Amino acid sequence: MGVVKTVLLVAFVIVCILAILLVLVQNDEGNGMGSAFGGGNSAAFGAHSGSVLKKTTGVLVVLFFVITIGLGLVNKASDKEDLSSTAAAVQGETKSVETESGNWLENELSGSTATVEQSAE
Repeated sequence: MGVVKTVLLVAFVIVCILAILLVLVQNDEGNGMGSAFGGGNSAAFGAHSGSVLKKTTGVLVVLFFVITIGLGLVNKASDKEDLSSTAAAVQGETKSVETESGNWLENELSGSTATVEQSAE
């Protein structure tokens, strides 16, 4: 899972940087979403909507969301693996502590019993 997570993270950073640059390069002609709500004289999907920059930006946005969902799923899976391995380690440590403390308690009790029996005699 570590390789997949790394590849997705690198792709995510590249897609983010490219999307930011493409948005900054585009002209501000007033043909954006604001024109769909009454601004400007162009239609919501005007003649310039098929430009290469807009199509590329759309593709990058879709990739952004797909990679984000992929990273979320990979992180969720790795968290479950981490939790199960941590739980197994904690259970193992608890058993060893119980065994050691049980031996200590038995030794203390047997030693104190022997001391009480010797003092009583």
